[in-house]
Amino acid sequence: MTAAVQPGYAGATAEAIRHHYDLSNDFFALWLDESMTYTCALWDDGPDAASDTLEAAQRRKLDHLVEGARAAGAGRVLDVGCGWGSLLERLVSVHGVGHAVGLTLSDSQAELLRGRALPRTEVRVENWLDHEPAEPYDAIVSIGAFEHFARTGLSRAERVAAYREFFERCRSWLPAGGRIALQTNVKGNNVRMDKQTVRDLMFIIDHIFPESEIPALAEVLEAAEKRFDVVRLRNDPDHYARTCGEWLNRLTARRESAVAIAGEKNVADYERYLGATVGHFTNRHLGLARIVFEAV
Repeated sequence: MTAAVQPGYAGATAEAIRHHYDLSNDFFALWLDESMTYTCALWDDGPDAASDTLEAAQRRKLDHLVEGARAAGAGRVLDVGCGWGSLLERLVSVHGVGHAVGLTLSDSQAELLRGRALPRTEVRVENWLDHEPAEPYDAIVSIGAFEHFARTGLSRAERVAAYREFFERCRSWLPAGGRIALQTNVKGNNVRMDKQTVRDLMFIIDHIFPESEIPALAEVLEAAEKRFDVVRLRNDPDHYARTCGEWLNRLTARRESAVAIAGEKNVADYERYLGATVGHFTNRHLGLARIVFEAV
């Protein structure tokens, strides 16, 4: 039997989300790409792979998910966990979307995004659990938010129930055949960890992303059953290792400015987090799932 989940309870609290994302817009701007996309890029795997740039790889990722969701040219598209708005901007400026709605729990992200005054976009500081759209959506994209939908310490059944609530709501917002393009970290299949790896994972849970639990891929797929078919799935841990490595290099190169903005402790914490995360993906302790679901 699936465990019941109280609305608003299962996921990380707004305070926990703001602990991370409201640190400082200027701090994140120092080491993210120019669009401030704070999720795994999609790197070129062709003959020019070595010369690929973070900026190009992030645009490629956004376009990949837009294509998977069949969002190009759509009337209404929802971005769950919109960050600083790189997907919203690409939806309306490149892909001809009529109206794009972004949800975030970060006041800092929303303030920056509203200041940009993107056409045909709407940003809400709102949990997806509280979202009541005036009209259905044609497509939904969610990048790097799913990891916050279940708190640390829940049982597997409770996590699946929380994820199922997300898919139930998305299904009610989409027509039959409508799609969700989802990108999320997932637990890896390599469970052999040394003591330092365990310490680094606990550090990230306690200090960087409090209250958040990375799902197992099987939990995500189980939660979508009978509401969505999986039409595409790829696992790209090496892409996230490279992305985090690039972020760390940029942070290190601008360390003095970063300390002036966020303080020595925060910068040291982020250096540890990004460096450890490169290893977690390289060693397959974590995976990066890009999944396209189609409503049935």
